[in-house]
Amino acid sequence: MSWKIPLFKIYWDEADIEAVKEVISSGMNWATGPKVEEFERLIAEYTGTSHAVAFNSGTSALHAAMIAHGITEGDEVIVPSFTFIATANAPLFVRARPVFADVEEETYGLDPGDVVGKITQKTRAIMPVHVGGCPCKIRELREIAEDHHLLLIEDAAESLGSRIGDEKVGSYGESAMFSFCAPKVITTGEGGVIVTDSLDITERLKLLRSHGRAETRDYFSTNEYLDYVTLGYNFRLSNIIAALGIAQLKKIDEIIGMRRENSRFLTQLLERRAPAVRTPRSPKDYYHLFQMYTVRCRHRDGLMKYLGDQGIMAKVYFPPVHLTHFYRNVLGYRCDLPVTEKLARECLTLPMYPALSRDEMITMADQIASFFQGVPA
Repeated sequence: MSWKIPLFKIYWDEADIEAVKEVISSGMNWATGPKVEEFERLIAEYTGTSHAVAFNSGTSALHAAMIAHGITEGDEVIVPSFTFIATANAPLFVRARPVFADVEEETYGLDPGDVVGKITQKTRAIMPVHVGGCPCKIRELREIAEDHHLLLIEDAAESLGSRIGDEKVGSYGESAMFSFCAPKVITTGEGGVIVTDSLDITERLKLLRSHGRAETRDYFSTNEYLDYVTLGYNFRLSNIIAALGIAQLKKIDEIIGMRRENSRFLTQLLERRAPAVRTPRSPKDYYHLFQMYTVRCRHRDGLMKYLGDQGIMAKVYFPPVHLTHFYRNVLGYRCDLPVTEKLARECLTLPMYPALSRDEMITMADQIASFFQGVPA
């Protein structure tokens, strides 16, 4: 369907095209190359971490993180169900068990109180999600992880650049993942990265992403034998995509500023014209990026359909993972997650992107107001 106002549009400029063109025109290094290392260095600098290892997706990055941290069969990893399914699937990739804890209503992240109640002797890690550009209660979760000697691995797929005070997400745990999939704050179409302060984890990740090969040289530019020292995968990010990532990262503060300004304007409109809608909020000192602009309301499904009929795309993020066919009927999960299920009934993500115009936001607010004029209070 061609939407009058889509859920997202990628923000790009000529610098993105030139960056990719430069690598393509070289006739070399399309797979691996120096742009990958440069992108990793810039991501580490931006997040305030020591190391970054790039992957071809956020999902493969999480998979590799599970292996690098030694999570394996019999282990449990505490995760939210209010997330994209890759978060919960990552432990399954290594035959560990995801254990769902409930979320809290302020940030939509893991509820520290419920996490404590889910810790067992089998728990190896807590993997919280920073939802839609808003940090979760990561400081409290870090304290719990430290008290119980657990790994803290941040799923920060949607939140590159968000922070609490001056401390950016991705710098709280032993490792963190960011995604560069199309709707994210900056994008390379597909792609992901793990950031960490551990050199040991960094070296393990590099082996895992490239067939377990000890890459003392660029594989495609040397005739030297490079040995294979462990089991690995083809999880590499290409040099072409890394070049695009560098160009995108140079604009990240501008992109975030545009998102935040648009979100401020849309919130003002909705609070005046559609008070039946609960607009997004975040705690004091939390720097929210609004990678997603999610509202809560009654008659959510009706509103989504009404907006769709007007050519305005809105979408439900996230249907609970524990209620999917796979987890419920194949794996047999039965969970008591009342806040997760409440949010899943009420939340609706509206269009939000840097190039969203004020006229488009006014149209959205007017249409939402029109819908609620026609339904019971």
